[in-house]
Amino acid sequence: MRIIFMGTPDFAVPVLDALAEAGHDVVAAYSQPPRRGNRGKVAPSPVHARAETLGIAVRTPLSLREPRAQADFAAWGADVAVVAAYGLILPLPVLAAPRLGCLNVHGSLLPRWRGAAPIQRAILAGDAETGVGIMQMEAGLDTGPVRLEGRTPILGKTAGELTAELSAMGARLMVEVLGDTDRYPAVPQPVDGVTYAAKIDKAEARLDFSQTAEQVERQVRAFNPAPGAFFEVHGERVRVHAAEAITESGEPGTVRDDRLTIACGEGAIRPVLVQRAGRGVMTSAELLRGFAIPEGTRL
Repeated sequence: MRIIFMGTPDFAVPVLDALAEAGHDVVAAYSQPPRRGNRGKVAPSPVHARAETLGIAVRTPLSLREPRAQADFAAWGADVAVVAAYGLILPLPVLAAPRLGCLNVHGSLLPRWRGAAPIQRAILAGDAETGVGIMQMEAGLDTGPVRLEGRTPILGKTAGELTAELSAMGARLMVEVLGDTDRYPAVPQPVDGVTYAAKIDKAEARLDFSQTAEQVERQVRAFNPAPGAFFEVHGERVRVHAAEAITESGEPGTVRDDRLTIACGEGAIRPVLVQRAGRGVMTSAELLRGFAIPEGTRL
């Protein structure tokens, strides 16, 4: 097929690669404009960089609402647009331009977790499973019918691990759907069970020890790798990359022993992997050897 690809972050790159490997003619890649990174350097998005490597024309409009941008999009004469975490709203003229419309790789089991952060929200909510759907896009927020769906248990996975897994799964499913669109008709989403996955606010990454230990441990996994769950002690932020929930009691936010066990509203967590600002990832034992956090410390 003649395809326009639309995506921005790492999640979308395996989908782009799968389309190219399947022999489709990816005529253009639309991505968010290059942005200034942590060190002040302006860099293209992962999709932008990968598309250039593959020799695919790249477009980075700030918006697709202008008639000129919509006309340019339609001029590609695409059979279908494949969308994966693009980051811009697609207006109706764009949705209608390709012959088969726009197909989205969405990282949840729709209609649960429509919106910007479905993977993190599924972990935070304690969902037993999640998945990915190939959705026929329409004007509403992730309201379109689904052509094909895959599922996976969440278990103890981090957002980073789930993102990689769902990206690979979505790439396979998208290639399958494009191989025979008649075999996978668009099925309307159920009316019941709709939830919305709001964009992650960095403030949510501060560990809330008034919650149960299970909920705090989910925070750690949901915000790994970004924005990174943390607590503050001695005026310094300590990032928690992994933690375990254990049976313990005490005043929420209080360090209970010399192993950095921290009491929660119910139970306690024990950080396993941590990181101080400007340092590498280390175990809690390694942290405590050079950064004392005595029993009784209130975080």
